Amino acid sequence: MTDPRPFDETVVVAIDGPAGSGKSSVSKGVAARLGYGYLDTGAVYRALAWSVLEAGGDTDDAASALAAFESLDVHISLAPHDFAITVGGADVAAAIREPRVTAAVSGVARVAGVREGLNGLFRSLVAQSARPGVVVEGRDITTVVAPDAPVRILLTADPEVRAARRSAELDGQDAAAVADAIRRRDASDSTVVDFQTAADGVTVVDSTHLDFEQTVSAVLEVVDQKMGAHHGR
Repeated sequence: MTDPRPFDETVVVAIDGPAGSGKSSVSKGVAARLGYGYLDTGAVYRALAWSVLEAGGDTDDAASALAAFESLDVHISLAPHDFAITVGGADVAAAIREPRVTAAVSGVARVAGVREGLNGLFRSLVAQSARPGVVVEGRDITTVVAPDAPVRILLTADPEVRAARRSAELDGQDAAAVADAIRRRDASDSTVVDFQTAADGVTVVDSTHLDFEQTVSAVLEVVDQKMGAHHGR
């Protein structure tokens, strides 16, 4: 694991939002347009949950989660269109998206020690990225991981729209089951962090009635406005 470091000169675009809000795809699009890196923090939590499950542990057991975190050898790409994540050198990009991992990830995320440690890792990845900026997306990025980021955005959409979008992404999975999974994930994660209410200084982008390109444009507009204010334009 890497020791926490400050962000230094790397610009951070912090994006929070609930499951199915389009955080990942929109963040990748924004990062590519800006020439920035892209950090999917949720993928790291999934990698940790996968590690616990692979070891035969219980993700609802704090001791198991902490033990897995202490020995976690994870590497994640910051390239927007070349995503890769490994644990112990093994490619887990597909494995961490399996339903069993999705159902288990909230368990490890509820462990305070895990969240603190991973938040430090995220800051280090950004600071050491050697990139002009990084779009960091997840659940408490705007309030905990990067509360001083010049651009902080809450990306959201109506629950029905989020469920429909996620169902379209997951071939072969029942739409009703996907909607139920999102509701349960929101309820579980909301016990850890408030990711559906914008904190002071956080701009809300509601994509309910926007398509992908319109949402990317809306986020880029916020980035332009905030960076202009940040640099005193």
